[in-house]
Amino acid sequence: MSAQIDQFVHQLLPAEHLRADYLHLEEDFHKWKSLNVVQALFARVKERELMQRPFLISPHHSLTYEQAHEQVQSLSAYLIHDLKLVAGNRVLLRGANSIALAIAWLAVVNSGLVAVCTMPLLRAKELKEIMLKSKPALCLCQNELVDELNLARKELGLSTLQINFDMDHLSGDLKSRTQDLNPTQFFIATQPSDIALLAFTSGTTGEPKAAIHTHADMLSACFAWPKHVLQARETDVVMGSPPLAFTFGLGGLLVFPMYAACAVYYHDQPYRPQSMVEIMGKVGCTICYTAPTFYRQMAAVIKEHPVSTLRISVSAGEALPEASRTLWRQASGLEMVDGIGSTEMFHIFISSGPGVFKPGALGKVVPGYQACILDEAGKEVPRNTIGRLAVKGPTACKYMDDVRQSKYVQNGWNITGDLFTQDEDGYFFYQARDDDMIITAGYNVSSPEVEDSLLSHPLVLECAVVGQKDVERGMVVKAFCVLKEGHAPNPALIQELQDHVKTHLAPYKYPRIIECVDQLPRTQTGKLQRFKLKQLD
Repeated sequence: MSAQIDQFVHQLLPAEHLRADYLHLEEDFHKWKSLNVVQALFARVKERELMQRPFLISPHHSLTYEQAHEQVQSLSAYLIHDLKLVAGNRVLLRGANSIALAIAWLAVVNSGLVAVCTMPLLRAKELKEIMLKSKPALCLCQNELVDELNLARKELGLSTLQINFDMDHLSGDLKSRTQDLNPTQFFIATQPSDIALLAFTSGTTGEPKAAIHTHADMLSACFAWPKHVLQARETDVVMGSPPLAFTFGLGGLLVFPMYAACAVYYHDQPYRPQSMVEIMGKVGCTICYTAPTFYRQMAAVIKEHPVSTLRISVSAGEALPEASRTLWRQASGLEMVDGIGSTEMFHIFISSGPGVFKPGALGKVVPGYQACILDEAGKEVPRNTIGRLAVKGPTACKYMDDVRQSKYVQNGWNITGDLFTQDEDGYFFYQARDDDMIITAGYNVSSPEVEDSLLSHPLVLECAVVGQKDVERGMVVKAFCVLKEGHAPNPALIQELQDHVKTHLAPYKYPRIIECVDQLPRTQTGKLQRFKLKQLD
């Protein structure tokens, strides 16, 4: 560890015997004498002589890599020299995806500080929980989002320094304080094991956990999925909906574009399916990141208004139903790049990509990682047998002071909580979360399989399937459906949906109960919260 004054997070790392095994890449960043992921990524762009390429773009502003680097260096100098922050201090960041938030995140990590990025829609109660765990020394907040943060700070009685900014620029006060500093002289030496990021899980199963990622973790992630699967080019323009506070968004919409030296577009308003397709066409988007539900909603729009520049559409964050994959392919002409990752592992470790797609499969393990399917005793199961997904790689789960570490990491493997099968060719097939497998009258029923069948019905916009307790069968399959606009539930339609599933799946899998709802509970990142539907039982 470097001469780090604030060792708060290091002291709360899980014990060595509770950590997963690391697999080292050809270039083992964990063994470098010094490493700062932000400095390394800017250096990579400079070595390729691409600093004049566009980097951060918004409707009203844009920065080249050189201009962004100057702003990052200036803010870093201010954080360390003027505010007297020390390496290892946590900095809470709160804002919608924007140039200013990107610069702030880069400056924090560039300074050897620990970034704690939070979802923009979090309320005071949720922010309080994060602040109590992370104990930030500074808060950087978008002007429009200060109310909930101020309320959280007041209720906690914190006097933590707070600086506000707008979407495109850091605050005028902050800019005036940094303009006389010499950014070219700023340099903080961090080591690979120093902490870059505290990423709070999105809470699909209850209380969020704080996942720790080091500088080596983040740079290693760049040389795995982005290098071998995504293969972005410096001419690419990237955009998408996941927040930078979500590791799917942080990787896809900031860190990985820097690895490829391409441009990122941030809009100044939340995306809607119609507007997102229109903006993709206007900015010449070539790579898009969003969740399966959003792709499904965009399909009808992009079919009528094709985006000729789009060449890669990445889906992650939740399971991709085969019906949604087919709908998008028919509408856009593109095969989806699907993948599974986790906040704990930072990003995608199993993925489909050019030349490796197989119908129904999520994909193959990303080079640099290993994955297998284990039974409850920790032994690998035969191919085509349902079991628990286990992963090892250059990134691994490290919860901050959380007893759930021993559940996620077992015998050196990261146990993701997902049920999969793997075929003889090495393709992985998603079945369900381990707590979403429904056992009814002795039969195993996968929630996503039933959902995929329901989504293939022309009147179903969204759906979620859970198990409901039943005296006779133990559990029965229950579906919550959101119908397309203009359609109302009635007994005949419910019967039609049930019969539709029976024609696609074994009869015991059909939902014996279907409830039509206006919307499904989701996290800030768009992930379905099945546990909330189960609580209705």
